[in-house]
Amino acid sequence: MAVLELPEIPGQLEVPPAVLTHFALLPRSYVAMRTKVGPEALLRISPPVAKNVEIVLERGKKKAVVFAPAWPGWSRGASTVDGALEKLAVYADRYRGVTDLAGLARDFPRSPTLDIVEELPGRGMTDFWGISYVAASSELGRMSARECERKLSLLRACWSYFDGVEARVSAELKKGPRGGGRNRAQIVNHIFVNERDWARMVGLGLPEDAQRTAKKRAGHRDAFEQAIREYNAEGKAPRTWPLQFLLRHTAYHVLDHAWEMEDKDLTADS
Repeated sequence: MAVLELPEIPGQLEVPPAVLTHFALLPRSYVAMRTKVGPEALLRISPPVAKNVEIVLERGKKKAVVFAPAWPGWSRGASTVDGALEKLAVYADRYRGVTDLAGLARDFPRSPTLDIVEELPGRGMTDFWGISYVAASSELGRMSARECERKLSLLRACWSYFDGVEARVSAELKKGPRGGGRNRAQIVNHIFVNERDWARMVGLGLPEDAQRTAKKRAGHRDAFEQAIREYNAEGKAPRTWPLQFLLRHTAYHVLDHAWEMEDKDLTADS
């Protein structure tokens, strides 16, 4: 067997993708011996992340929305399909902050290639708000326990990202051209009011003050997350929406408003 000799390199090891693929098929001890690379460096050797990300196109009469079912929260809309795809690509860097919080940054490609695998007819919300309001075909079935936990980790990360933004942006936010728009407290309340309604789909009745303190907010989220987990494990369908769409839409909603607060932050102007 031909073996590629690698020099000893301190710190982070950079290895060509073809070599990574080759090494992935060999015992770690053999690779360590032949490449003279320490075990701690070998732990950083893994096959490259695939750049293709499966995207679903939701096409309305006036607007188009694209989203990645495997990455809840990452979704953008525009007046054209090309515009929506361009926005989604631009927002990949912002979404990477969520994957970092979820511990999934290594699985999210640096420069993703967007691969449209399904096209869906849009609904009223598609055109009115420019948001996804239809479940992909891949979201209609039951998730494996592993996939459920993976997507829940991304939902938790979206919540955490929102909390971080809330803590650092100004209380008053930049207004629209006609002076409209919510302030920070109103956005926080808007998030909770909607989530309280959506939680009813999985059998949760939450008190109106469930977001008033950090402890109560965490309790609301834990209960919502656990209800999704149990519904999936039992193969139960929520009221109104498929379970995976409920999870994805909740993640999108809180993340979209986190980005809104970032974009309208007045801290630098004060």
